[in-house]
Amino acid sequence: MTAKPKPLFLGIDTGGTYTDAVLWSEEGGPKGKVLAKAKSLTTRHDLAVGISGAVDAVLEKSATNPAAIKLVSMSTTLATNALVEGQGGRVALVMIGFSEADLARDGLKTALGTDPVVFCPGGHDVHGNATKLDLSGLEAALPELGGSVSGFAVCAYFATRNPAHELAARDLIREKTGLPVTASHELSAKLGGPRRALTTLLNARLISMIDRLVAATEGFLAKRGIAAPLMVVRGDGALVSAAFARQRPIETILSGPAASLVGARHMTGLDDAMVSDIGGTTTDVAVLDGGRPRLDPEGATVGGFRTMVEAVAMRTFGLGGDSEVTLEDGALDPKILLGPRRLVPLALSGMVHGEAVTSELERQLRAPNPGRMDGRFTLRTGVPDRLAAGLTGPEAKLYETIGATPLALDRLLASNAQNATLNRLVARGLVHISGFTPSDAAHVLGKQSNWDAAAARLGAELFARRRDGRGQTIAATPEAIAERVLVTLTRWSAEYILETAFAEDGLDGAATVAHALVQRAVDAHPGIARFTVALDRPVIGLGASAPLHYAGLPPLVGNGCIVPEDTDVANALGAVVGQVRVSAEARVSQPKEGLFRLASGPTVHDFTEEEKAIAAAEADVRAIAAERAKDAGTDSAEIAVATEFKVSTIEGQRMFIEAHVVAVASGRPRIAV
Repeated sequence: MTAKPKPLFLGIDTGGTYTDAVLWSEEGGPKGKVLAKAKSLTTRHDLAVGISGAVDAVLEKSATNPAAIKLVSMSTTLATNALVEGQGGRVALVMIGFSEADLARDGLKTALGTDPVVFCPGGHDVHGNATKLDLSGLEAALPELGGSVSGFAVCAYFATRNPAHELAARDLIREKTGLPVTASHELSAKLGGPRRALTTLLNARLISMIDRLVAATEGFLAKRGIAAPLMVVRGDGALVSAAFARQRPIETILSGPAASLVGARHMTGLDDAMVSDIGGTTTDVAVLDGGRPRLDPEGATVGGFRTMVEAVAMRTFGLGGDSEVTLEDGALDPKILLGPRRLVPLALSGMVHGEAVTSELERQLRAPNPGRMDGRFTLRTGVPDRLAAGLTGPEAKLYETIGATPLALDRLLASNAQNATLNRLVARGLVHISGFTPSDAAHVLGKQSNWDAAAARLGAELFARRRDGRGQTIAATPEAIAERVLVTLTRWSAEYILETAFAEDGLDGAATVAHALVQRAVDAHPGIARFTVALDRPVIGLGASAPLHYAGLPPLVGNGCIVPEDTDVANALGAVVGQVRVSAEARVSQPKEGLFRLASGPTVHDFTEEEKAIAAAEADVRAIAAERAKDAGTDSAEIAVATEFKVSTIEGQRMFIEAHVVAVASGRPRIAV
């Protein structure tokens, strides 16, 4: 009797620069077998193009019938990159029961920027008792807001104890505008209104981006006849269904890095390691302990914002192969600075747009003196026009001037004000900047060859002509400046890995100490005081450019660096070997003696006995977790319930304060029959 073939799994990772695909089978031992892998440029104007390029390549390489694929799983760095680069749709924040002073807490005002905010009376107290709700101000503002934002974020005072006012505002907004609405209680059960509002705001900004990604993927799969469930990796490494991710895109921040950790553990078998994943836009560093990634108990921090999203304890730095290369301002001997903004590499622009890029670079080289905008271009990202809603007059005028072909900035911009306007368009994700990057430096030195090396070299020549504080050129040749850029990238990578290690150890000033240690390690004259540092575990280097940029890491971090064979598709591989895992929470409080109030999901119930309230809470979270697990994509979830009590003892008597009940459901994702 012929053995039934093992099902095939398709993993996809949509990054800032490349979209990766891997076809994997459970055959071949505990690690399974990678049947084929491929890369394609991420096409932000139409994500399906990049996805189809990568997936079609693995199907062709493996000669696989698309119908044989039983599960598709996807990770992405698009949400992470958007937050690091300050991008996202324009949204309106609705604050119920808060004052304007609350915007100053937890970075909320900074995150809000120029987006509108509406304050409404209402909210609840810690026990879920309501204050009078008044949504008249919101209702009056909705006609104008409905035409100028892409979505809404709603946060009410103590909504985690009673979400009734958030639900009322959500229903009103949906009825009047038809736009997506995110309510804070749907994302977190934790207290801390301003940080919960921040998390909700970021979620609302990301909805259109993740929705386009999921829609593009589903559309492509349908065209190829792949009738398999689509899963998405969350920031804690767990898998959830695409429909689940669409509603809660904030949970996909650190999705790509989390998938890479799962992939790193799967490929190397190491239980303890530092994992550093370098992509086009960011470098993500985390710790593997006992075979599992450390989770951040305080919530994920991305782009400088501390969210309430449970995710791997990952530190994300704006450093990658496509990082913006600039010079330190005002220094006699200026240092090379990298990131945090991502640029489209000149080599990539040259490959796609040819003469439109190289002729302009050559024109700038013919000028007798270097210009501050040399080697810089801008072009539209190609996002739908509706995402350009709410532009100011100057922004709209400049946006109309920019097209799909790169336009040299020295021809476009006539003032600093226009440059600031352009930067706002970049922050909205409407236009790209193209310029000199580490990827270009690698092309100049022959260490990368997939794009246009001639355009990269022209960009390096222009950059090398820049002047230091003494009026001298900063480098004699394109090769010299390219080497400096790559050395800087490796050095900064070492600093970020050590900074992460020090921070995980609880040391203050981790960044300063890491910088000083790497400085001494690379300095030819280390000084009177000599000291060394060594990690207690090896580094696993991930990312397509890891073999290049991490070759010089070991002497800087005091331990080895392992770059696995399939490091270039670690995220895509991690996406298909994970599990579904969701949770549900409930709280029981005692507003007054003899009354036990259960807040569970959208409902609030009162009991006169503690035992009955706790039993109801445990039953509720078990049922909610089971339903969420089903929605998240598994039919075989195992559920564990834990209850934590807060009590005090007064004159020998136990006094109940609060109980926190958590159910965790986990299981393998369902696959197509």
